[in-house]
Amino acid sequence: MYDPNYVCREVLPWCPVSLSIYGYAPNLGVNAFFAAFFGVCLMIQVAQGIKYKSKAFTIPFALGCLSECIGYVGRILLHNNVWDNTGFDMQICCLIIAPAFLAAAIYLTLMHIVNTLGTQYSPITPRFYPWIFISCDFLSLVLQAAGGATAATADGNKTLSTDGGNIMLAGIVWQVFTLMVFGGLSGEYFRRVYANRSNLTSSAITIFNSRKFRLFVAAVTVAFTTIFIRCVFRIAELADGWKSPIMQNEAEFIVFDGVMCLIAVLVLTIFCQGQYFPQMQEHSSVGRPAHDRHSSDLSSSDVEAATEKQVVPGK
Repeated sequence: MYDPNYVCREVLPWCPVSLSIYGYAPNLGVNAFFAAFFGVCLMIQVAQGIKYKSKAFTIPFALGCLSECIGYVGRILLHNNVWDNTGFDMQICCLIIAPAFLAAAIYLTLMHIVNTLGTQYSPITPRFYPWIFISCDFLSLVLQAAGGATAATADGNKTLSTDGGNIMLAGIVWQVFTLMVFGGLSGEYFRRVYANRSNLTSSAITIFNSRKFRLFVAAVTVAFTTIFIRCVFRIAELADGWKSPIMQNEAEFIVFDGVMCLIAVLVLTIFCQGQYFPQMQEHSSVGRPAHDRHSSDLSSSDVEAATEKQVVPGK
């Protein structure tokens, strides 16, 4: 006979899989694939970060890959025992916060794009982009981590478990709001750049029309969209509380969480910012606003044109 006050630690006749939070044992093959995928991408991202000297982008993105990998290892443990506290803690804490790290890396790209194509078209001062969005992302991360930790330590306490879920939900809602604002500002900036494309500097128009830059922007757009979809899914999942129908549907979780994050990581690993948008490299002068560049950064054609006009560049 099932005792509602009994804390399950393993699958028993009175602690069946169906009574667990997810109501199913996570698929071993699928979760092993995700763990391996994010682990490999983590190593690739670290290697790319070292090669292209882009730690500002690499660190948060690598942390996102690491969190995803650990989270899916936790789900593998849950496959073996759905009542495994360690597995549950690993996956609830890591998978809930991983996209916040991925989003932080994406937020950094806009500042560099603005500094490259023209700061005059930006709705706000470029240096405020990381300050605003990384700060908002950090708040989201704290809320989700606090909620995940609360839920992980509830140990059968329904009040704590519910509070943890609500805190996580608040963090994800805030993250979605932040993503929407970021998407709006990004869209407005590119609208202005496109409308004024005839006024761009020669170096800016060269980058704007380059195939590599457009592929990178497309990759960032895809990553942004998939992370947004994943966060909206998580809101729907947590809105009805623990053991909701959405939470107990593994197929939906795989598609709207696992696959969405996989796509985000895949496109930004293939279209590496160091190769496709080198202006993000920490020591790249091209990524700075035009007025901050030294005359040595000018192309040979710019120097020749200036010489012909007998004008000193920058004056």
